[in-house]
Amino acid sequence: MNSASGFKVVLFDLGWTLVKSLDPPKIIGRILEVYNVKVSLEEIVEAHGKNVEEFDVNEMVKLGQKYWTEWNSRILERLGIQQNKEFYARKIDELWWKYAELEVYPDVMEVLTELKIKKIKTGIVTNGFEKDCKQILQTLDLTNYFDVIVGSDSCNKAKPDKAIFLYAINKLYVRPEEAIFVGDSVKSDYEGAKNAGLKPILINRKEKVVVNAEAITSLTDVLRYF
Repeated sequence: MNSASGFKVVLFDLGWTLVKSLDPPKIIGRILEVYNVKVSLEEIVEAHGKNVEEFDVNEMVKLGQKYWTEWNSRILERLGIQQNKEFYARKIDELWWKYAELEVYPDVMEVLTELKIKKIKTGIVTNGFEKDCKQILQTLDLTNYFDVIVGSDSCNKAKPDKAIFLYAINKLYVRPEEAIFVGDSVKSDYEGAKNAGLKPILINRKEKVVVNAEAITSLTDVLRYF
């Protein structure tokens, strides 16, 4: 179905666009507590921040499923945890979504339902792994709302590489200019989608100052294109 604006597809980022959770350091702390490993949240925040600075998203593509255990191992090293490090690194990965307190943003169901009624195809493009994305959607009962799910392991590319966006729209048999992409990161989502030829929209829920980007504060604003 063609909309009046010519858009046939809306693609979304997942985390902090459709779904929110506890901050990663809090999740790590909760899982370590299960095994009676006592570390302050401040220490985990610092270790996590250093990981963010050090790890490149392309490492995720290269390492595949090993990425998160490598990530967790590095955090544990920074926290001075050597004993049973590999075990804890695996457990943090295995138990992550159980302790993440996943939630769907309040505006999501209205938008997905309305797009479905209008027969607009939808999909997810995330730098996470496809299996994690599917697990999240299943947990939140969102699986049936999406026509395509693309993770960094689906095509061995990660945002902002335009290839991952093009991979998704090719799955839906549309041209880049017929697709909208909504995400919360200027670099990964907005600039990546723009470079791929899609219509980029930045979801700016916290109403931060944004320059050189078309931003919305509620997902319902996407519906005005249809």
